[in-house]
Amino acid sequence: MTKSPVLLAPNVWRIPLLGDYVNGFMLRDGDGQVTLIDMGLASSGAKVIDALRSIGSAPTDVTRLMLTHCHPDHAGGAAYVSRETGRPVDIHADDAEYVRSGTQPEADRSSRVGKLFRRLPEPKTEKVTVGEELTEGQVVPFAGGIRVVHTPGHSPGHASYLHEESGVLITGDAIFNVLGMRWPLKMLCSNFAMTKKTAHRLAELEYTTAAFTHGQEIRDNPRAAIRKFLARSGG
Repeated sequence: MTKSPVLLAPNVWRIPLLGDYVNGFMLRDGDGQVTLIDMGLASSGAKVIDALRSIGSAPTDVTRLMLTHCHPDHAGGAAYVSRETGRPVDIHADDAEYVRSGTQPEADRSSRVGKLFRRLPEPKTEKVTVGEELTEGQVVPFAGGIRVVHTPGHSPGHASYLHEESGVLITGDAIFNVLGMRWPLKMLCSNFAMTKKTAHRLAELEYTTAAFTHGQEIRDNPRAAIRKFLARSGG
């Protein structure tokens, strides 16, 4: 059964696309414009549109699509949503070509499992037109501003997004919150050591809610929770 969108802050929702295990996000401005962030797997595109309608908005209200990174469980549904809304996808410049070509960056081979994983057929996503190639520190002019925080490692162009008006931080896959906070699987990262290094950027920001693309949000002092995780996990 599809779960309803979860209100994180006024006009900011988490979209549970595969239970709470894979999430997208919706942000609506005061004039009704909507930004969608992450579209889940290929089968999740229709769920994103259903979630949009459940808050009283329509595909024609969507003025921006954004991705935290190029992996299939985030970009897989982007082609469907792009067709429904007529919008291209914005993504950090270092992941843009993967989305255009429907390909994936090479995974970290520093573990035995990683080496075996690379022998499997490379996952593909449907090609999507890229709109804006985002850069570190850029503030996307929407609903008080969405700040681009480049946190590479999980993929070369992986980015977290801070919605400054609401205080919601979308971590992307920098950190998971499935059965507690944890790192993404090493074999799914482009550079696992870099993932652990750049995640420290999340401890330096100011926010009131940490929203994860995998797992439920943390509303109670999330910055302290992330700092504690980083300290104990050797990040």
